Amino acid sequence: MNDFLTIAGKNYRSRLLAGTGKYRDFAQTRAALDACGAEIVTVAIRRTNIGQHPGEPNLLDALPPEHFTILPNTAGCFTADEAVRTLRLARELLGGHALVKLEVLGDPQSLYPNMPETLKAAGILVREGFEVMVYCADDPIQARMLEDLGCVAIMPLASLIGSGMGILNPWNLALIIGRVKLPVIVDAGVGTASDAAIAMELGCDGVLMNTAIAHARDPVRMGGAMKKAVEAGREAFLAGRMAKKPYVADPSSPGAGLIGS
Repeated sequence: MNDFLTIAGKNYRSRLLAGTGKYRDFAQTRAALDACGAEIVTVAIRRTNIGQHPGEPNLLDALPPEHFTILPNTAGCFTADEAVRTLRLARELLGGHALVKLEVLGDPQSLYPNMPETLKAAGILVREGFEVMVYCADDPIQARMLEDLGCVAIMPLASLIGSGMGILNPWNLALIIGRVKLPVIVDAGVGTASDAAIAMELGCDGVLMNTAIAHARDPVRMGGAMKKAVEAGREAFLAGRMAKKPYVADPSSPGAGLIGS
């Protein structure tokens, strides 16, 4: 089935995007990402070496750009200026690479997005030719604002980054899905496979996760579980679930021809 995730004009078979932080080493990172089937992998430029620190282990040796779409992100940035400078550096390190993930955080405790600074940075980056996927609050109004600025994907949080709390507000996600034409990718909060399946059943175009895989007891096995969950959730969404009937039973077996009737 040619059911592709299309971002900035490029098709991807996998709807699971994965982060590269928090693993034991680069070998485990590669094994887990192979298991989950991710084609797009995020890299925190402020925390991971992709060439800015010569002589240190380079993540790109484990995850070569010819095999993965590298998605540099601005994790750890708290102002628009920091985020823009970080992604300009990433573009230089990756030879003009335009696809990036923008996140501007509001505070170090919740890591909730600072939306005024996010909107400011998104406008600058789009004008400079970046293809911006953007981490944001689950707010349909601001999602539309980001779409109008020219971003290529909307990435609302399901719950706080690294919390593993799952999808706390499915109604807001549904509002965003219904109001923007861009891909909507759940970013942050997924804890286990059922969370990923629920996101896809809601109609999200993809799920991005890191901690849920990296902090599992067996990251490689969890990567495989997440791959199956995303695929199953997508299939269920496309199939169309039955209508809910909270107060009426509907027997599976026919009512005619019963013994004694």
